Amino acid sequence: MASPARVDLDGNPIRPITICMIGAGGFIGSHLCEKLMAETPHKVLAVDVYSDKIKHLLEGPASLPWTDRIHFHRLNIKNDSRLEGLIKMSDLTINLAAICTPADYNTRPLDTIYSNFIDALPVVKYCSENNKRLIHFSTCEVYGKTIGSFLPTDHPMRQDPAYFILKEDASPCIFGPIEKQRWSYACAKQLIERLVYAEGAENGLEFTIVRPFNWIGPRMDFIPGIDGPSEGVPRVLACFSNNLLRHEPLKLVDGGQSQRTFVYIKDAIEAVLLMIENPARANGHIFNVGNPNNEVTVRQLAEMMTEVYSKVSGEPPLEAPTVDVSSKEFYGEGYDDSDKRIPDMTIINRQLGWNPKTSLWDLLESTLTYQHRTYAEAIKQVTSKPLASS
Repeated sequence: MASPARVDLDGNPIRPITICMIGAGGFIGSHLCEKLMAETPHKVLAVDVYSDKIKHLLEGPASLPWTDRIHFHRLNIKNDSRLEGLIKMSDLTINLAAICTPADYNTRPLDTIYSNFIDALPVVKYCSENNKRLIHFSTCEVYGKTIGSFLPTDHPMRQDPAYFILKEDASPCIFGPIEKQRWSYACAKQLIERLVYAEGAENGLEFTIVRPFNWIGPRMDFIPGIDGPSEGVPRVLACFSNNLLRHEPLKLVDGGQSQRTFVYIKDAIEAVLLMIENPARANGHIFNVGNPNNEVTVRQLAEMMTEVYSKVSGEPPLEAPTVDVSSKEFYGEGYDDSDKRIPDMTIINRQLGWNPKTSLWDLLESTLTYQHRTYAEAIKQVTSKPLASS
């Protein structure tokens, strides 16, 4: 029996489209490709320099229902003339390409600015010139610091949501001084957002901007020395996972006092699919995609992860599971941070009816189960290698 026709939020049949996905081989791209292959009839032109995280989709048996619907194009968008051709062949372009690890913002500020602004310019230009729809991935970092963070620590207005809840259409973007190069990322991301928005206003570009708030799940970042550089510093979840796998204390930068919200990758991908398949509701909008219910300090996150990992691995936690380090020691000169990041969900709720479902405990359990299953054995082998005798 034929499956019923898929319809959008307004009851209209969803027609199959071709999507040019730039950054398809990354964490978010791999989950989005999986979702599109398993649940939709859409075709994906997957553009990236690496394909490891989507290998299972590209190299499966010919009997898989999606073998003719995903095609990998190994190219660097920096300097490849094929990019415009791929955008022209597609109905929609999704740009996920970015340098997005805080450890790089101070140490590689030029790469960070070029990757997130200069390299994204041709994508916006080609979409605009060829009348192609664009879903551009930005970041919650564009909000910078909250208004409340400038009030005295004990000021009662710090508790007023008006001073810390981040709204797409109302909150200002507040960055630190220029010498704090940590803001190179947020500033580049904000400028490309302004450019996309201006293309929409002046040239009629159909766009949607996504601001992710800490999307978490399997295949996020890398584990240093296993599937990434030994000296690499991934984002907080992979950093803590790496410490747990190696039985090392978790490093808390400046006491782990920053507050963050975390959302499960599979919940977030549901939101992206709604944007893809409901252009009439998504075009011209900026969407926060996060989970305001999953808010913790980084210290609380470390404590939860220690507890969850002990449950998943069956190994007792360390006597002293965390250690405090200064941001200068951990990230180098020029680091600065935002105090808290809580998304307002009004717009995404109104336009797409989306709400995240997964609790912080459940998403950590799912992610750490994956990390343990994928990496524990490899780390054991690396750490148990005998040292060469002198």
